[in-house]
Amino acid sequence: MLLRYIARRLAQLAPVLFLISIIVFSILHALPGDPVQLMLAGAESGSVTPERQAELRQMMGLDDPLYVQYFRFIGGAVTGDLGTSVRLRQPVSTLILDRLGSTLLLSLGGILVAVLLGLATGIVAALRQGSWVDTASMVLANIGVSVPLFWLGLVLILVFSFELGWFPPAGQQGLRSLVLPSLTLGLVSAGVISRLTRSSLAQVLVEDYMRTARAKGLPEHLIYIRHALRNALVPVLTIVGLQFGAMLSGAVVTETVFSRPGLGRLVVQAILWQDYPLVQGIVLFMATSYVFVNLVVDVSYAWLDPRIRDGERAA
Repeated sequence: MLLRYIARRLAQLAPVLFLISIIVFSILHALPGDPVQLMLAGAESGSVTPERQAELRQMMGLDDPLYVQYFRFIGGAVTGDLGTSVRLRQPVSTLILDRLGSTLLLSLGGILVAVLLGLATGIVAALRQGSWVDTASMVLANIGVSVPLFWLGLVLILVFSFELGWFPPAGQQGLRSLVLPSLTLGLVSAGVISRLTRSSLAQVLVEDYMRTARAKGLPEHLIYIRHALRNALVPVLTIVGLQFGAMLSGAVVTETVFSRPGLGRLVVQAILWQDYPLVQGIVLFMATSYVFVNLVVDVSYAWLDPRIRDGERAA
């Protein structure tokens, strides 16, 4: 049953990826101005000759019809060829792989902070409903959700780097340089996880099977672990996966603030360089990564809760 569910989800994934490729391709081609002139804008005026522009346009295939450019783009993407960076003169896929490790490490650090803080505050708030602990936890969670990433990152740098000198303010020099950017990413996502955990657990605590478990004389800690948390954390898994996908594909602000050599900072540099193939390749890779993370979350949710796949089959 689970294999059939996975097969259906994979079949549904194909048109989504196709639509993503069309959107990425269309948006970049819809931007005003000639891509060749934009890429040569920073060159010396004497070197930007019509022959140079024609050479670059032919090298990038921009003189072909749009449908030919699209099918060439999607055909190369399927085989892992995302083109060549005009500025760096390297394959886009190679540049992505070189920066992917830094972004993945940052995303893992951020989701670890988010899960630890979000689950802890959400569980405590649910078990102490109506108390000052519940109120304080939810206030902090709402603040975490509302705080802009760039502002939080700058505040952490000011306090823990310049004032206390505990962590380096930027760069990538070992695990110490990972702490502040991970906190920046994690604290915002922790607010989302905390609120959902509190809401889900509070709903589970009043279910009939919880009263039945107490009537059987089970210890409170076993009731919470085996019955309450096991059921309450199933929907939380979905939001954790979505938050991780968002971190993996959207760590642009954090990597820029902390000058980390990841995909987020690379795409910002590519935009400033007006490097047409590099922007297109990174955006497509980020969007595809987010879709596949959502697929993993969806399959995990169905594995934990058979009612999901059984209900779909019945429908």
